[in-house]
Amino acid sequence: MTTQTQPKTRKLGRYATVVTRVLTGLLFATTGLNGFLMFMPAPDPSTMAPEGVAFSGALYATGYMLQLASGVQLLSGILLIVGRFVPLALAMLAPMVVNIFLFHVFLEPAGTTVAVLVVAAEIGLAWAYRDKFRPMLKAA
Repeated sequence: MTTQTQPKTRKLGRYATVVTRVLTGLLFATTGLNGFLMFMPAPDPSTMAPEGVAFSGALYATGYMLQLASGVQLLSGILLIVGRFVPLALAMLAPMVVNIFLFHVFLEPAGTTVAVLVVAAEIGLAWAYRDKFRPMLKAA
């Protein structure tokens, strides 16, 4: 009995990892591409918290930060979708995921649920690829 359930559990975990990786990749590739092509409607600032609007405006005012963030999201999303350099993509996205989460917790609470899902996906994928991160975490 144990020998039959263990491979099924492992197979289910592998499918869950692939589905999470591809969906997360699609999310970040789409939002990254939107940063350049603006094909999704921007949220109405009157419906957002003033702090969130001010923060977003400050990023836009730099002239480069939103383009940088969009480029990282697009590249990382594509890497996640195709399944190449996944640990690199996760490492590049980690600061963005933290910022997305903290932005919604402190500045724009309306999107907190999605932010929590993105954090969960990032943590789940990092756990699935934990063996790839071990050499990076060894003291030199």
